[in-house]
Amino acid sequence: MDTGELIKRAAAAGITIATAESCTGGMIAAALTDIPGASAVVDRGFVTYSNAAKMQMLGVSADTLDAVGAVSEEVAAEMAIGAVRNAGVTLAVSVTGIAGPGGSEFKPEGRVCFGLARTGRAAETETVEFGAIGRANVRAATCDHALELLAQAISQIERETGS
Repeated sequence: MDTGELIKRAAAAGITIATAESCTGGMIAAALTDIPGASAVVDRGFVTYSNAAKMQMLGVSADTLDAVGAVSEEVAAEMAIGAVRNAGVTLAVSVTGIAGPGGSEFKPEGRVCFGLARTGRAAETETVEFGAIGRANVRAATCDHALELLAQAISQIERETGS
């Protein structure tokens, strides 16, 4: 889905959106706000690159970070839930990953964990292995995938509400 269409459909359905970004550093929010009319939909973007920012701005638990690390579905879920809670929006997408270069045997370059939260619902998460395709390509692919997750969530809300 094209981002302009995403914004148009979200606005028509009364959906508000926040982003919670680590490895993309605000790229998702920028892609959304590149679209005229985005102010009717996009409330804010949280760029939480450090663990301290994740805890302070989104309420990610220090225990979760200690147990599983920042690049995990658990942290992605807490980021998305915190964004919905703190922004008071309908929908939030979160990303945390290893854009590269680098990584480890256990958390390789190109691994990105996504979270999607909606008001009053449990967060959904997934991990995508983009591979060692280079930092810029991992970040761009992450942004595209996050926008697709938002589009899918908007479609689901439209089906549920008959919008």
